[in-house]
Amino acid sequence: MGKNVATRDAYGEALLEVGAAYPEVVVLDADLSKSTKTAKFAERYPERFFNMGIAEQNLMGTAAGLAAAGKIPFASTFAIFATGRAFEQIRNSIAYPHLNVKIAATHAGLTVGEDGGSHQATEDIAIMRAIPNLTVLVPADGVETKKAVWAAVRHQGPVYLRLGRPAVPVIFGEDYDFALGRAAVLREGDKVALLATGIMVSEALKAADLLAGEGIEASVINVSTIKPLDVETVVTFARRCGAVVTAEEHNILGGLGGAVAEALAENCPVPMVRVGVRDVFGRSGTPEELLQAYGLTADSIAGAARAVVRRKG
Repeated sequence: MGKNVATRDAYGEALLEVGAAYPEVVVLDADLSKSTKTAKFAERYPERFFNMGIAEQNLMGTAAGLAAAGKIPFASTFAIFATGRAFEQIRNSIAYPHLNVKIAATHAGLTVGEDGGSHQATEDIAIMRAIPNLTVLVPADGVETKKAVWAAVRHQGPVYLRLGRPAVPVIFGEDYDFALGRAAVLREGDKVALLATGIMVSEALKAADLLAGEGIEASVINVSTIKPLDVETVVTFARRCGAVVTAEEHNILGGLGGAVAEALAENCPVPMVRVGVRDVFGRSGTPEELLQAYGLTADSIAGAARAVVRRKG
């Protein structure tokens, strides 16, 4: 793993790249451009940037209109506002008519930190995953974020891109082969499959190292596309390992854990443990304190893996 980079910072840089390549790319923000990092795009392409003010429903409605006119709009605000305040506009104005809007929501999950439970979106994946026509992407690091932005531009249809506030470890090299809809196998083992998304991918890799020291060889799979889920890879490793752990900075209901559980229930039922926020609200604290308090750590993943391996007998 390399230096730490915030996925929102990588998003800001990626917008400049895709903006240069695609003149039809426009960016909208809800008066948070310094925080979402869209300010860089606004400075370079002021005629293609629109500050909609603190009016998230209008942000999404305007993005829909621009998409209908042939533009490729990126609509950005904090995840709690994008998915909460503007749900109806996303559902009825963007997803229902299958418009080409890219919703890039930053400050997702517990790692918003001191802003507390009111601003910590731990339900957003579940909300967006339930909307037909909507693709849901959760990149693990800065490199994958840039590649996800490029993939979103090339994809015809609405996309929800989940991004974070703090700097996180860089896992991938520039040669990383990202493909929308495909999970990436980072490590192979035959005792337990660790399926992680977002910032929990680096923790899953650390957990695999801990487990290897105990003779438990774990596969680590980065599930950056939550929808459409790579069911084939999920089922392949469930069959190979006979035990699965999911890890996400999100409620265990409706996110990665829910998606994997649904796939396995239909195709390959095996013992499974979900590591994530256990259906409670967040609270104020540093990102490190919160991840520890809510059990979103390598130690927690390793503990879940030991438990699920025992269950498979």
